[in-house]
Amino acid sequence: MKSESLTLLSIALALALSLPADAQVRPGGLFRNRYKKENAELRSRIDSLRKEVDDLRKESVMKDSVLNEMISIYEENESKSAAGLNPEDYSPELTDSLLSIWYLHRQVNEDDVDEAYDMDSVYFASNVSDEVLKTRLESMNSYITLPYNEKVRNYMVLYSEKMPTKMGNILGLCQYYMPIFEETFSKYNLPDELKYVAIIESALNPVAVSRAGAKGMWQFMTKTAKSYGLEINSYVDERFDPFKASDAAARYLVDSYKLFGDWNLAISSYNCGPGNVNKAIRRGGGRDFWTVYDYLPRETRGYVPAFVGAMYAIRFSKEYGLTPSNVQMPVQVDTFEIKRNLHFQQVSDLVGISVEELENLNPQYIKDIVPGNSKPYILRIPYNYTSAFIANEDSLYTHRAEELFNPQTLVNTKSTASASTGGNRVAYKVKSGDSLGKIAARNRVTVNQLKSWNHLKSNTIRVGQTLYIYKAGAPSSSSSAASAATAKPQSGTASSAAATTPSGQATTYKVQKGDSLYKIAQRYGTTADKLMRYNGIGSSLKIGQIIKIPPK
Repeated sequence: MKSESLTLLSIALALALSLPADAQVRPGGLFRNRYKKENAELRSRIDSLRKEVDDLRKESVMKDSVLNEMISIYEENESKSAAGLNPEDYSPELTDSLLSIWYLHRQVNEDDVDEAYDMDSVYFASNVSDEVLKTRLESMNSYITLPYNEKVRNYMVLYSEKMPTKMGNILGLCQYYMPIFEETFSKYNLPDELKYVAIIESALNPVAVSRAGAKGMWQFMTKTAKSYGLEINSYVDERFDPFKASDAAARYLVDSYKLFGDWNLAISSYNCGPGNVNKAIRRGGGRDFWTVYDYLPRETRGYVPAFVGAMYAIRFSKEYGLTPSNVQMPVQVDTFEIKRNLHFQQVSDLVGISVEELENLNPQYIKDIVPGNSKPYILRIPYNYTSAFIANEDSLYTHRAEELFNPQTLVNTKSTASASTGGNRVAYKVKSGDSLGKIAARNRVTVNQLKSWNHLKSNTIRVGQTLYIYKAGAPSSSSSAASAATAKPQSGTASSAAATTPSGQATTYKVQKGDSLYKIAQRYGTTADKLMRYNGIGSSLKIGQIIKIPPK
């Protein structure tokens, strides 16, 4: 049916584009106004047809891609029975792999909506005049400077008119997440408008995973996340915690603003890092976003205009008929401090909350386990289940404990989730039709990890080539490197990493493998924020880099 629609639309578009010359606007004459109106209507129809054709083509390509990858996994397991996989052969691992591929492609399709257009050259037609758009933008009275120009205008039209379904989902999620951001940003005295950065980063998807490996609603890479104190281990990834991740994002933006003194540059830094922004400033000769615009990475150039576009679309959603989708997130939640290991299934069985709902409210617990034995953790549940939780709290921890916390189950969980121990190395031989993207999606790793593990300089691979995949993350560093990264220097002595100076003066430190600003700050009794300000740097470090530790 969709292929027939695509054909019909293509024919209609071709006919529209091949209209005779006399269908164009004729200057002069009694019918000038009529021809102008007809020409405008014709162009609007052509734009609409072209957009619909592009959408159908994009959907068709995505479905073909997902189908090919699913068939590839099916063929790999074909030996299990004469006709392929039997229903009982669909293990959780295989099902997760299939779902992962579908989710990955869906996210690329939904989150990268602007990739359907060349935003550097496209011009969107709109029934709303430039005068009205500019007036509305000025009326928003934003603390952050929002200049009106052609690039900003295009993103305003994109978010308000070109993706109503996605904006409906975002508006629905805003009802739950925006109060969290507002409270957090208020605590750090940040402009309220910065909460819209999360829309550009993830469309408010708390479990978003980018192709580069950034995770969560605020899209933190592992190194940056740890430098801002987010916990990442076998059971917990706080990048997925909307509360803690937004707090880390707020602190990052505070540091970026202190570094650049301009909110638009601070927002740009969130996307491409302070190093790229500093490089653009040196080349552009100014400290204003539009002055350095041409020197920023291509993706970052559209970041601030997209930020403005999303803010505008939400503020004027009613004018465009955009309504919030029902995302089924509870308006009120209650929190409990968990001091013993607790499985979501235990809560579901005795309290009645579905495991899926617990996962939605607590996405940071990546194995459905709150590891309370190690330290207290917070569990969030819908407010209407509070009484039932309290009534059953004494029984929760023992219910099905032998089954859900079987020692071997915990060992298996930890070994497959740990990103620090390296896990088991798997040798994979490249087959015809393979690509790094397919292999990465199938093994739930990133393309960058595959390239790093196999010392690949490009995405090119050949049939028969052997790739090594570390199922639990990157290979572990040697014990000597690890000890060098974690050993605390003795007071008054020098080490290979640090050199002390007389009292009252700064200490210099040479960055080692495995270091982060957060680790170094803890070692010397300071904070990552102070280290960045004192050295005029961002959160990224390079091995061998010399940084100064401020005197106490």
